[in-house]
Amino acid sequence: MAASDWSTKDFYKVLGVKKDASAADIKKAYRKLARDNHPDSNPGNQAAEERFKEVSEAYAVLSSAEKRKEYDEQRTLFGQFKGGFAGAGQPGGGGFSTSDFDLSDLLGGMFGGGRGRGRAPRNPGRKGDDLETEATISFEQAVNGVTLPLRLSTDEPCPTCHGTGAKPGTVPKVCSKCQGSGMQTGAAGGVFAMTEPCSQCRGRGLVVEDPCATCHGSGRAPASRTIQVKVPAGVKDGQRIKLRGKGDPGLNGGPDGDLYVVVHVSGHRTFGRKGSDLTITVPVAFDEAALGAEISVPTLDGPPVRIKVPAGTPSGRTMRARGKGGTKKDGSRGDLLVTIEVQVPQELTDEQRAAVEALREARGSVTPRDGLLSTEPAT
Repeated sequence: MAASDWSTKDFYKVLGVKKDASAADIKKAYRKLARDNHPDSNPGNQAAEERFKEVSEAYAVLSSAEKRKEYDEQRTLFGQFKGGFAGAGQPGGGGFSTSDFDLSDLLGGMFGGGRGRGRAPRNPGRKGDDLETEATISFEQAVNGVTLPLRLSTDEPCPTCHGTGAKPGTVPKVCSKCQGSGMQTGAAGGVFAMTEPCSQCRGRGLVVEDPCATCHGSGRAPASRTIQVKVPAGVKDGQRIKLRGKGDPGLNGGPDGDLYVVVHVSGHRTFGRKGSDLTITVPVAFDEAALGAEISVPTLDGPPVRIKVPAGTPSGRTMRARGKGGTKKDGSRGDLLVTIEVQVPQELTDEQRAAVEALREARGSVTPRDGLLSTEPAT
């Protein structure tokens, strides 16, 4: 915001600190508030986003010793003016008439931006637009991480006029209305004046009299570019990755916008994921589960691993193959979680049926449900 508008905001109150707070206290308060209200931590929360902007604005002023001093002086001066306004124009009053001056001129001049200095304020740069795109990656790429080439369509400086918007051989002229500042001051009612983008040059500070035939005076032209995007290992389906400064170029020296990449992860017919661990369900025969066995289990990107199934293993038990899972942030590997699924054959040969019937005869009248049917109280 303009320096002349500082007087209307209490930055100390925004950060929740006292007026004599130290620089360390101000920094500590800002970090906590910025972390709690950051847009990345509060997606879709407009109130948190506005609060984050207020906190950032307050810190930008109070963290600078020079700006803080100017702010304190302006607040003090503003308080005196408020007292003076009350008596202005009244019989015997010691005040003065608000028509004698424009407060924005007075305070703006105090900070080097007023018309009294004989120069227009600097035309501030504008941040480029943020962009969003999507990328689909395989299950293996999501587990191990991948660098992808992404082709983007954006607006770049016009190659014909190099971003000036003027026909080659000509140059834009300084706007006569705002004198190149890109801003104009209009009445907002009461004592204060409101600063807004110039209506003649639309905030550019320059006017193109002979526009470029390629961009028609805008200074921008459609372009495509390819960037390399590093997708970290362990990315989730639907996760949004922010690439700072990879969006549209800024205007008038402003910072470039950001690029957001929404990642879609394809499924896998064999493996699933649980954090940095991989999961797999492995079928085993009844005799393997009953008598015990050593089975071979596939891994995602390596040779099979041998798993020992203890005798009497029930269906649904999960065993762990350490270091055979996905890649972690520190480069180490998670585990492979192997869930046993005991399969019952739907059809039996005569020999198999005879063996099962022999097992039934050997079991006798004992069943796994005996404990459920017991009426005796538990001890």
